[in-house]
Amino acid sequence: MSFSAVALGGGHGLHATLSALRQVTEDVTAVVTVADDGGSSGRLRRELSLLPPGDLRKAMAALAGEDPESQLWTELFRHRFGGTGALAGHAVGNLVLAGLLEQLGDPVRVLDVACRLLGVKGRVLPMCNSPLNIEADVKGLDEDAEVVRRIRGQVAIATTPGLVQRIRLSAPIGRPVGCPQAVEAVLGADLVLLGPGSWFTSVLPHLLVPELHDALLRTPAKKVLVLNLVPQPGETEGFSPERHLDVLCEHAPGLRVDAVIADVDSVPTPDRLTRAASALGARTHLARIAAPDAAERHDPGALAGCLLEVLGKTEVGGTGTWR
Repeated sequence: MSFSAVALGGGHGLHATLSALRQVTEDVTAVVTVADDGGSSGRLRRELSLLPPGDLRKAMAALAGEDPESQLWTELFRHRFGGTGALAGHAVGNLVLAGLLEQLGDPVRVLDVACRLLGVKGRVLPMCNSPLNIEADVKGLDEDAEVVRRIRGQVAIATTPGLVQRIRLSAPIGRPVGCPQAVEAVLGADLVLLGPGSWFTSVLPHLLVPELHDALLRTPAKKVLVLNLVPQPGETEGFSPERHLDVLCEHAPGLRVDAVIADVDSVPTPDRLTRAASALGARTHLARIAAPDAAERHDPGALAGCLLEVLGKTEVGGTGTWR
């Protein structure tokens, strides 16, 4: 079986889709958000004015080789320093990527070098070659629930107790510019995945980078949305599955997709999701894709089966219901 797949996202959600994709193809490209401003990544970003490396590191770990040497490098990249000193909390991989960025300058070259260390099957690319800032309009932070406040920063948006209405992206200089290699990957793919993940800070930002937005409109690839299993505290608390699609339509009104994949147990009103998916040109696929031991985590094997069905592969079938 041979097809090319591109997964757009960040954090644990992107890790889930990459873990599924690597079971069905080796031609996988991860396109990763670069707006993180918290933890080790945020510290390195502020101190060195570099791309936040954490989500890029997690994507590489998801695609790392399984031989002993690759696994050793992967575990080293994951290792975090303890204690209370300057290194406390930093992941070794974040520091390695930061050092390579200072030495080589080109983020794409840096990631290609690091991927070779980890024996990555596929490629990891940044959404943009410079760090981005996210800004959100949020309601519900005042006594008057209709007052809109402007919240800045990925961490602040992800943890807001208010209701996020809309997000915007900005770059340190000029406007956000899509990584050319990422744009090329989307245009040349057979399958493009959006989600799961933090909807406002990991999924939607890709749609707000003009070059990536244009590529998503023009690509001949089958485009698939994978919905979260549970609402994200802060960002999408109280959101129904169909509300996620409504928000996506609001941020990218011209986008059409082929399929929406959701866990059958997380969709209380399938007909509503079906109607929302139809507005995007998509069919819904309901299946049991939650990990047996963790209701908030996708099962890579089950998700891989759904993706094969979307592509019309006959090797896997009967994993869910199309609507």
